[in-house]
Amino acid sequence: MTRGKAAAQCGHAAVGTVQNFTGRNKNLLDIWLATGQTKVVLKVDSESDLLRLAKQAEASGIGSFLVRDAGRTEVANGTVTVLAVGPAEVKDVDAITGQLKLL
Repeated sequence: MTRGKAAAQCGHAAVGTVQNFTGRNKNLLDIWLATGQTKVVLKVDSESDLLRLAKQAEASGIGSFLVRDAGRTEVANGTVTVLAVGPAEVKDVDAITGQLKLL
């Protein structure tokens, strides 16, 4: 994906995770919204890595949102492009994503 496409996909993920917040503690969402909505962009090697991380987040009870592209521009319809993990406590997110490198 181009940088612009990746940025748009990250935007979809941020909006989606707020709309579908299923975290253990609703207060986490309120705190995140009130304190600047921290976002850290990390990279993975493959779609299967994103799917594995999504399953880990779900199993841990952390809210997440998996973006599947509509296929109108750069990637095929249904391609998994981005995963948002959280809002959640930093230690909980790090347990899922701590091994990843910054994009």
